[in-house]
Amino acid sequence: MTSFRPAPLLITALASLTLAACGKKEQAPAPVVAPAPAPAPVEAPPAAPAPVAFAGLSVGEKFDEATKAVTREKKIFAKTDTIYAGVATTGTAASATLSARWTYGADNQLVDESSQTIAPTGPATTTFHIAKPDGWPAGSYRVEITLDGTAVASDSFEVE
Repeated sequence: MTSFRPAPLLITALASLTLAACGKKEQAPAPVVAPAPAPAPVEAPPAAPAPVAFAGLSVGEKFDEATKAVTREKKIFAKTDTIYAGVATTGTAASATLSARWTYGADNQLVDESSQTIAPTGPATTTFHIAKPDGWPAGSYRVEITLDGTAVASDSFEVE
C-alpha cells in the first residue's frame, strides 16, 4: 500500500498561493462621478419701476376725453376759447403731483393755478384747462408745468 504524503501537495499549493498573493494586483476602476446638476436659474428681481418723468406738453383748443391728449394744438386763441394743456408723462409711481400755472402779460399776472395727483402705471397724459366765458384780455399768456415741485416745461400762446 502506498502511503499518502501530504507534504509535496501542500508545498505546491502553498507556493501557488504565495505567488498569487505576491503578483500585481489589478486596480479597481475609478468610481464614475456624475456631473453636478446645473444650478437652477436665478430669477432676477423685478426691475424697479421707472420714476415718473415729463414727456411732453401740448397747448390747444380741443382734447380727447379718453386719452386726455390735446387733439388740436394752437398758439393763437379767440377771447372766449377754452385753452387746454396736455402733459404727457412716462414711468410709474404710487403718486406724483403735476401742477399748471397760467400767467398773463409781461408781468406774469396769475390767471390760474391747479394741481393734480397722478398714479400712472405707464405712459399717461394729464389735462389742465382755463376758460373765461366773458372773454380773455388780448395779449401774451404762458403755462408753466411742474412735476413734484420741479419745473419741467412751459409754453407761450396769444389771445387775440
